[in-house]
Amino acid sequence: MFGKAEDKLKEASGKAQEVYGRVTDSPDEEAKGAARKYASQASYAVRDAADTVRDQVSSNPLGGVAVAAAVGVVLGYLLGRK
Repeated sequence: MFGKAEDKLKEASGKAQEVYGRVTDSPDEEAKGAARKYASQASYAVRDAADTVRDQVSSNPLGGVAVAAAVGVVLGYLLGRK
């Protein structure tokens, strides 16, 4: 939970840095801010997806095992091809 809040704070600071770079006509600061903002958005999305998967597997463990087995079969097939 605190990780998501941290990601949102980093996203806001990245947006502020991006705007600062745009206002001061500094492409370097603008690019750094955009990179920070998009990295934080990606981190938030990954954390959110992990939480969703964790909740789904907790509520339906048999489905989680079935999905894991299917992924294992597909990876085995792809890696076993010659």
